[in-house]
Amino acid sequence: MSADLLQNMPPSLSRWYEIGQDRINAFADVTEDWQFIHLDEERMAAQGGTIAHGFLTLSMLSAMSYDVQPEIPGMVQGLNYGFDRIRFVSPVRAGQRIRGRFSVSEVVEKPGRYDVTWDVTVEIDGAERPAIVAKWINVFEVEP
Repeated sequence: MSADLLQNMPPSLSRWYEIGQDRINAFADVTEDWQFIHLDEERMAAQGGTIAHGFLTLSMLSAMSYDVQPEIPGMVQGLNYGFDRIRFVSPVRAGQRIRGRFSVSEVVEKPGRYDVTWDVTVEIDGAERPAIVAKWINVFEVEP
């Protein structure tokens, strides 16, 4: 697969993922972030309900990326290389659905790998503003 083919990929959407309170609670336990805005449904009711951790929403990019990544011949593994930019634009409330909109902004071909920078927007079902906008870099290692 050439770098040009990756570079010319059309923008792609992942499927929708529901961010339920159970998922939020589990993330709180794993990360030890038990702030009330994520867990106390009664206290947050007047503000529209609890909100997901920003890092929970961000972590969903891995699952979303599997929905949109092309089949790369000879791929050995894909790695998260990091982010050049992340903005948490709007909170995701418990029970809302999110999906990823992925566009390739840059492909750098190196021996045995492609470094792919994605412009990613995490959309909230029914909302005008996104949850997250980011520049995310993946490394796709390929057989020589």
